[in-house]
Amino acid sequence: MSRQPENRQALYDRIRESTRDEVILEEMIRLGFWPLQGVLPEDPADEIRRRAKLETELNELRTQDRQLHNIEALKREVRKKRLAESRQRQQETKERREQERLARAKAWREQQASRIGYLGQGVSGGLNHTASDVAKLEQTGLPLLHTPLDLANAMEISLSRLRFLAFTRTTSKVSHYVQFHLPKKSGGQRLISAPKARLKAVQNWILRNILERLPIHDTAHGFVPRRSIVTNATPHVGAEVVVNLDLKDFFPTVSYKRVKGLFRSLGYSDALATIMGLLSTEPRSRPVELDGEVYQVAVDERVLPQGSPASPAITNLICRGLDQRLTNISTKLGLAYTRYADDLSFSGNRQADVGKLLRQVKHAVAEEGFSVHPKKTRVFRKPNRQEVTGIVVNEKATISRRTLRRFRAVLFQLEQDGPEGIKWGQSDDPIAAVEGFANYVAMVNPDKGILLQARAAALVERYGRKTAFRPKQTTANPPEEAGTSEPEPDGSKKKNWWKIW
Repeated sequence: MSRQPENRQALYDRIRESTRDEVILEEMIRLGFWPLQGVLPEDPADEIRRRAKLETELNELRTQDRQLHNIEALKREVRKKRLAESRQRQQETKERREQERLARAKAWREQQASRIGYLGQGVSGGLNHTASDVAKLEQTGLPLLHTPLDLANAMEISLSRLRFLAFTRTTSKVSHYVQFHLPKKSGGQRLISAPKARLKAVQNWILRNILERLPIHDTAHGFVPRRSIVTNATPHVGAEVVVNLDLKDFFPTVSYKRVKGLFRSLGYSDALATIMGLLSTEPRSRPVELDGEVYQVAVDERVLPQGSPASPAITNLICRGLDQRLTNISTKLGLAYTRYADDLSFSGNRQADVGKLLRQVKHAVAEEGFSVHPKKTRVFRKPNRQEVTGIVVNEKATISRRTLRRFRAVLFQLEQDGPEGIKWGQSDDPIAAVEGFANYVAMVNPDKGILLQARAAALVERYGRKTAFRPKQTTANPPEEAGTSEPEPDGSKKKNWWKIW
């Protein structure tokens, strides 16, 4: 039951909310003039209530009708609703994308910390294959490694550093090598690419832990422990005919693909073979200056660098097939065969068919992916002087008398007048040059070398040595350290570029 209105305004509000008749009815019921429920034949209470309800619904419909007929207001309402929904969706999308970005960043960091997925265009195809051949590795006693992380841990470096050293670019401001030229005995210049300290340490690890554990052919004498130019020349001592050939562009001929194939054949996964192949090779590049910056621009495929500590051992392993083929050829022709790096030496009796030998050797060398230098094929027959890798082999392995006479004359001059104005070989330091040549003589002829070593040692004690030899460089970066060199039999000082860095 309704209460009596407190004031006139409250009464007017009640009338607006329902109808005047309904308010009158409620007041009559409240005052007791009409029963709460209709009992008289013409009781209008229920009708009044139904009418009030219908009036309320009709008012609502009129309000909606007014809104529907106001198109602009309706559009504004719809736009407002859509804008609110759009902003909500944008916010949800923004939050979702941020979560996805954070998830991707986390996954990328985890990936960077555990695997290498890309190392440059054209070389990254096998990085997802990380299963090595355990049986092969165990058979040869090589480290059991599968993933790049395994390799980085074995080398005791971070995975990011391993990625940095192996990454290949066509254009880069960074070079892991110092390049310079050394003069060749035959004329011209030999490009040496010496690895910088970090890359050199990695290449030395590959050399010590993998390459040096593998057997090489018995005829290979270059860069092999307990073998030298003396052991290379000894099988040819006393032969009637000696044939020497050189392989053209020996190290640059060995491409990245061949080096990767070598590591793959050892049993290592595609990922590790790719990385070790990249660590062991460099692209042929040239410096280009742009806007004051110097860029190294790759101009050809990656090849073995002359100057890497791992390059000689890699060539010995890659040349195992070549050495076996040349051994078979020489055996059929009744000849002896040895190889020192890119120098091929054959010897036999006077009846040896040299022409047939040269044809078959040239064919075998070409099939193995190398080529014979057309201007460096030499045939020595007795009684002329016969040499193998600079050592005379006519009767025994020795150094030519003429060279020894010249060397003794230089020693005498140094002993009498000092080093001023005297030169031996291509070194600017005659004292260090004669010391090195005396050691070389002692290696070939110990009896003659002992006295020469003593005289050279006295000169070193008397005059000392100059600063270690520094070759002229083709880049602005100075080399990090220098090494010794081995003099040649003719007195010139041949730089052992494989030992310089």
